[in-house]
Amino acid sequence: MVPTLTVFTPTYNRAYTLHLCYESLKRQSCKDFSWLIIDDGSTDQTKELVEEWISEGSFPIRYHYQENQGMHGAHNAAYELIDSELNMCIDSDDYMADEAIKRILSFWKIHGSDQYAGIVGLDATPNGDIIGTKLPDYLKSSTLTPLFAKHKVKGDKKLVYRSELTRKIPPYPLFPGEKYCPLSYKYVLIDQECPLLIMNEILCHVEYLADGSSLNIIKQYKSNPQGFLFFRKVAMKYAPTFKDKLRESMHYVSSNLMINNYKFLFESPCKWTTFIATPLGILFYLYIQNTSKVTFLKTQ
Repeated sequence: MVPTLTVFTPTYNRAYTLHLCYESLKRQSCKDFSWLIIDDGSTDQTKELVEEWISEGSFPIRYHYQENQGMHGAHNAAYELIDSELNMCIDSDDYMADEAIKRILSFWKIHGSDQYAGIVGLDATPNGDIIGTKLPDYLKSSTLTPLFAKHKVKGDKKLVYRSELTRKIPPYPLFPGEKYCPLSYKYVLIDQECPLLIMNEILCHVEYLADGSSLNIIKQYKSNPQGFLFFRKVAMKYAPTFKDKLRESMHYVSSNLMINNYKFLFESPCKWTTFIATPLGILFYLYIQNTSKVTFLKTQ
């Protein structure tokens, strides 16, 4: 029997912390879920660890190994394999809040329908402090972008999507020599389909590890210019305000300069905004090229 929810976890050499997610899933009283682990080329003891957990039989676990493609490649694999109505990603350094599965499925059973893309809930620190701000109590639903741009929500949030939609949106592109494309690409396009139900409850506890993408976003930006460039074109097109469009255009210019593409103005989906943003994009490119600064950004 196919469960209602798939929790999927992309992982790469995280055997030392993956047990936190496993233990949190064991604690769930509602068992209407499965755990899909996408092993993105690990060389540690991840496979042996997962095999041990599968043999315990506490709940359904599926393990998929692939050659290393980066976080977005692992998401591509997950969306191809997921057969449940809903799915959510719990990173390999994060873990589920107690009773989160029960709360998600109960909430969806009451409020969910094909009019909604899924649910947006809260992330918290291991100590239970909400990351950023709570979601607006006066909203029943919203697309993701306006929550941050219009309603001034801050911090990472946990997303539960209808699998029909995550399959519908084309996969993240894979660029030779690159290992990252912003996951927000799919989120922005799903925004164009229907809104998310707002659930002001903590669903996940997150921790920012020194080897995580959150703390290495500047390095990611420099190492994966084509992935970021791809995303910026989508973000520019659907930016909710001129300020947002200008910011995305600045990033678009910078990413093009990184790959020595000087035809960016002609290739831009928003030529006038890109023209205005070009000086800022050049300055940002120079800053990126000359900094080793890291910044706390969980999702780009």
